[in-house]
Amino acid sequence: MAQRIIDGVLSALAGLVSVLLSWPYWRDFEYWPESHALWWLYIAAGYVLAVYVFYVFLGSLRTLFLHDEQARPDAGRDSLAREERP
Repeated sequence: MAQRIIDGVLSALAGLVSVLLSWPYWRDFEYWPESHALWWLYIAAGYVLAVYVFYVFLGSLRTLFLHDEQARPDAGRDSLAREERP
């Protein structure tokens, strides 16, 4: 449960950074549309999609690392233990 909360918070922060990087203020308001309501809807939908994409990415990344860890043999630890013996 804690991992989902951490993933959610990281996804929300990454989504916020994504929205701030695409904000028209940084581009001297070159891309402001005529309808500000649709602009806010566009920003909100983009934020929700960004949070979802980051959340799925973090889950996939965790699965990838778990599979990599399971594929490695434990022989590395055994060989280190044998080398330490006199």
